[in-house]
Amino acid sequence: MSATVIDGAAVGRRRRGRSWRGRSINLMYLPALLLFGVFMVYPFVNGIVLSLTNWNGYSPTRDFVGADNFLRIFRDSNFAVALRNTFIYGVGSTLIQQVFGLGLAVLLDRNIRGRNAYRAIVYLPVLVSQVVMGTMYYLVFRYHQGALNDILGVFGVPQVAWLSDANFAIGVMVMINSLQFMGVSMLIYLSGLQSIPEEVKEAAALDGAVGLTRFWRITVPLLLPAFASSCVLNLIGGLKLYDIVQVLTGGGPGYSTNSVSTLIARTYFEDQSAGYAAAQGIILFLVIAAFTVVLNMWFDRLRQNQEG
Repeated sequence: MSATVIDGAAVGRRRRGRSWRGRSINLMYLPALLLFGVFMVYPFVNGIVLSLTNWNGYSPTRDFVGADNFLRIFRDSNFAVALRNTFIYGVGSTLIQQVFGLGLAVLLDRNIRGRNAYRAIVYLPVLVSQVVMGTMYYLVFRYHQGALNDILGVFGVPQVAWLSDANFAIGVMVMINSLQFMGVSMLIYLSGLQSIPEEVKEAAALDGAVGLTRFWRITVPLLLPAFASSCVLNLIGGLKLYDIVQVLTGGGPGYSTNSVSTLIARTYFEDQSAGYAAAQGIILFLVIAAFTVVLNMWFDRLRQNQEG
């Protein structure tokens, strides 16, 4: 009987010890939760509150206007243009980054001389600020003393106002964003390629799957998790594009090259309409969240079909 009592007491102490250790580990979450609450949850909730007011960003008073700011968005042609441009920046950049990122990953996955140096060179633009990257290309495409116009001048070609053409400027910004961040896609796809077991490659070779056949039938299906990660990251970054647009065109000429992010800044600081800017920010958040959810669901369905 005494041995049973001692064993029961020991079990109780072990259980209490495990319970205390679990609570101690849970307490370690508090700093992260606090930071998340202060820098993510509070600004988001405050933004929702501001979107329901007519605050100008400076006045100590504000009036509740309900959903007026959100209804105004549907009548705002400038927001429609910015939303269209945002889709172009996000989807266009994502597609280009996947093509070039995957191509570079396949190329640099081979045992070629200096491949680590080439990987570093491709990834290097990711470390450069988008403001710096935008400034570099602005010096190329600007009208007065732009590098491209100077080169054309050598051949007697008149100067061209490159960035005054909205379609050209939008294409340039998609190109810049794609070139800067395709190194992220390259690394993701490299990781995916290197995680494919050698046994699978050897089995495919024995079955006669070589070259493009092996790539499409074996490699691409096994890269679905990498595709999902790369597409989601690139899409979110493209939909939030701000710095490059602000540096190159400031959203001009007029409002023709604005993204939703730059339009929010103009609405807040130039129009002094903080409540309306907050409503635009909420809509941008919902657009990004919707794209992310749909894209993840699509990749999940592809994986399920593959496994089935």
